[in-house]
Amino acid sequence: MPQQDLSKVHKDQPLVSILIPSYNAERWLAQTLESVLCQTHQALEIIVVDDGSTDKTVDVAKAFAARGVSVICQPNAGAAAARNTAFRASHGAFIQFLDADDLISPNKIGSQLARLLKAPGSVAMCQWSRFIDDPNNIRIRPDSCWRDLSPVDWLVEAWSEGAGMLFPAMWLVPRAVVTRAGLWREDLSLNDDGEYFARVVLASTGVLFCPEGTAFYRSGIVGSLSGIRSERGWQSGFESIRLSIDATRSVEDSDRVRRCGSLLWQVYAHSAYPYNKELANKALCHAASLHPVTISPDGGSTFRLLSRVVGWKAARVLQKRSGRR
Repeated sequence: MPQQDLSKVHKDQPLVSILIPSYNAERWLAQTLESVLCQTHQALEIIVVDDGSTDKTVDVAKAFAARGVSVICQPNAGAAAARNTAFRASHGAFIQFLDADDLISPNKIGSQLARLLKAPGSVAMCQWSRFIDDPNNIRIRPDSCWRDLSPVDWLVEAWSEGAGMLFPAMWLVPRAVVTRAGLWREDLSLNDDGEYFARVVLASTGVLFCPEGTAFYRSGIVGSLSGIRSERGWQSGFESIRLSIDATRSVEDSDRVRRCGSLLWQVYAHSAYPYNKELANKALCHAASLHPVTISPDGGSTFRLLSRVVGWKAARVLQKRSGRR
């Protein structure tokens, strides 16, 4: 890996390490790196870890070497392993994990850093939005967790409807908090970021919301990990929820935490059924053991009507047979 010249970093500007795992991301990586290189905060260490790509991702990354981007190549081991490799190679006092297809606004890191420097031990998040092709064509939809909150308060708000978004681009984390939280779990794939950032939040003294910056989550990619339904994916999703709930309950085992845990399990079950009936039914058992709250699965008008007639499980089976997901 080419060694970045850290002597160019101004003494009054903390070094921020931007860590980017990449796998077959040649279509998007250049745009992602451009969004990093135009940050108002310029004391940056940018590390791309290519995780055994079979396309021209490495060539795209190396084309940015003259602009300070370091590239590490490793055999395919998964995004979590690539992030761990990048972190071990990094030097920054603050860490920005960033997926190779997501983007950040120019003021994202600077605005978060300004707040973190005044509140040691905290982590910072920003507003975010999904996009498909054009990040300028977005609609920001505020969430109830977009405010300063204590760790458990923030997780309860984020999980209040049994979901919550904890993807890497929205966060900036002091290195000390990353160290306390521990490395990414390399045995997880689906929702590994949800499990990881739940740990990060719990390892902090609180979450600071920075509305000035924006993270852009790219959607609509065919074959993306978040859209893959496989045995390993369902198992990973199940385990990530279990770990997240257990970690939060170890800090506060309250009615509100157990309620959120029940909602997380139910949303998972609604997605997993009938693709993995065993894990879906286990999730429902876990939900019932935590809290009596119940929610109905999301779906269109036809699905809702079928659910009222034959039950949501049978409606999901019919939905699958029709070719709809």
